[in-house]
Amino acid sequence: MGNFFTDVIKKDPRFHSTNRISDIALLEPVTRAAVQAVISDAAAQGIKLMVFETFRSQERQMALFEQGASQLRTVGVHNYGLACDLVKDVNGDPSWKGDFSFLGVIAPPHRLVWGGDWGRPDLPHSFHDNDHVQRCSVAMQPQLFSGEWYPDADYDPFHATSAPAEDAAAASGGGS
Repeated sequence: MGNFFTDVIKKDPRFHSTNRISDIALLEPVTRAAVQAVISDAAAQGIKLMVFETFRSQERQMALFEQGASQLRTVGVHNYGLACDLVKDVNGDPSWKGDFSFLGVIAPPHRLVWGGDWGRPDLPHSFHDNDHVQRCSVAMQPQLFSGEWYPDADYDPFHATSAPAEDAAAASGGGS
């Protein structure tokens, strides 16, 4: 049985693209709806957001790493249609200026983990990605990356089960 990753993303002609892709259609449908709800909630607070990046290929991730624009060599949750970078829209241009902690309040009710605290504000984190949201807990990333698991429509990253070792890993990083 397939999933959005195998049925849509892997078949997309941009799967190996080195270009930034902001196509919201490459977000898994539940994730897409959640991202749209976050954008709407932010707008209600007077914050205009734009989708900056949805899908990211391994080739793009490596290029970003080599440019020093990313700390990660291997692409994470973006590769699976489960992550989105949201930036402020200032007169149609992307902006990373200012505080993005509002995403830590707006995203969780829509079952999205914010890259500022990786769904665990109670733990210290060595890696922050403040414009990033994802529909995958850090604890479930190894299963996602290995192909053992892909979230269904009912999945909630804040109520995911995980092994103790995975909980410890959540304290140190995330999954851009």
